[in-house]
Amino acid sequence: MTVPSPTTSPEQSTKMPEDRRHMIRRRWLTAIIIVLLVGIPAGYLVISAGQSRDSGRDKERESSATGLRESWPSLMKRRIFEVPIPPGSTGVAYYETSNWKTSRLYVRFTTSAGRLDAFLNEIGSSRSELDPGEVTVSERDADIVGWDFPADGTWSGTTVSRDKPRPDEDITVDLSDPAAPTVYVVSTTTP
Repeated sequence: MTVPSPTTSPEQSTKMPEDRRHMIRRRWLTAIIIVLLVGIPAGYLVISAGQSRDSGRDKERESSATGLRESWPSLMKRRIFEVPIPPGSTGVAYYETSNWKTSRLYVRFTTSAGRLDAFLNEIGSSRSELDPGEVTVSERDADIVGWDFPADGTWSGTTVSRDKPRPDEDITVDLSDPAAPTVYVVSTTTP
């Protein structure tokens, strides 16, 4: 029995063997490609892990804070708790508490008379619904963040109640300076 001999194509017969320089160059190129294919995703994983760890630390630091924090709450918090702080407000401070049945956002800010009207309108209330002499923030809530509402103050307050799961809001306004009222809001949400 005879085995047929393999035929060689014209391309195979004219191909020169690879010289040493070409082989070294090809191996370096292959090594660089492998390093890039493995190194770039690994670099992204390291960077992502670092950012995730930093984010967790920021959230831990924020949740362990006690009392008001002198800064604006995040836009997401303002949306969830429906507290549209007017642009240009000063003295903005907030504090958030959360447990398995209730979450609260405490916010204080000073704004202008016109922006107070816009704020009240945006949350579904108005200045006419503010009851003079009324402090709607409970003593318990005021104690949590260190707010003091003395009896001789020029207070007006209202409560905005909404269907669940939307938050309810207790709003107390210090009108001792009508041109620059200070607003105290406790927004409470229950899942």
